[in-house]
Amino acid sequence: MSSASDAHRDASPATPDDSPAQPTTTPGDATARPDAAGQPRAATDRDAAPQYVLPLVVRVEKAAPPARTDALEAAARAVLTLLSDERATAAGGPWAKAVRHWEDARIRKVVRRARGAEWRRAAELPGITVTDASAEVRVFPPVPLDGWPRELAKLQVSGTELAEPTAPGPPEPGLPVLWLSPELEMSAGKAMAQAGHGAQLAWWELTDEQRAAWHGSGFALAVRVAPPERWRALVDSGLPVVRDAGFTEIAPGSCTIVADHPALRKRPREL
Repeated sequence: MSSASDAHRDASPATPDDSPAQPTTTPGDATARPDAAGQPRAATDRDAAPQYVLPLVVRVEKAAPPARTDALEAAARAVLTLLSDERATAAGGPWAKAVRHWEDARIRKVVRRARGAEWRRAAELPGITVTDASAEVRVFPPVPLDGWPRELAKLQVSGTELAEPTAPGPPEPGLPVLWLSPELEMSAGKAMAQAGHGAQLAWWELTDEQRAAWHGSGFALAVRVAPPERWRALVDSGLPVVRDAGFTEIAPGSCTIVADHPALRKRPREL
């Protein structure tokens, strides 16, 4: 199982035909971190920047593969954990430069799978392992597109889908929810990358105080497939929307995730 994914970040509420947003002037591309003024970066700026990718590795043992939802939630929490880690945020931190390059360009994420000795070798590289119920996901600092560590480059780039032995229940009230599109079929790896995108877009929108509160909760969140009858309202709600670049599996501009963090809601909504 693998997925290489770029995200588009909506700068305004989405409309059915816009990608990534539809203001009256030509928008900047929303795949990169906003600039110092909080505005989306222009596509030319994004593509001129050094291109990096965020590696994520999910542990998939033959005898005990993780449940799909557990893997998606672990991937989202892994991305948030890296974004808040002092090695990535502190001036002069060992990961800070790579994270800055990555966020200033496309926030590519690649999900690979490992088991046994492969997993143990991957775990020896600098990174962070996040466990969520049955899932273990390790996130690594961003690497250049053509500069993967050998231990990660050798990992499986395709594999079996993850099953959902028990359907996940409704998310707890007040919990941040990453709502997956009910209209798209995505592999587990693709969906993990999208969950990571959604978590990152929510993180960018939060204040320092709101980020600290989320961090203090251990980045509690849920990933669920949105009810079909609620999907369009979610996309149009003004919450962060992930629009995929369309390199793998789905069409360019497809809305894959709505990041529904309670702090970002403009008004109460029944979901």
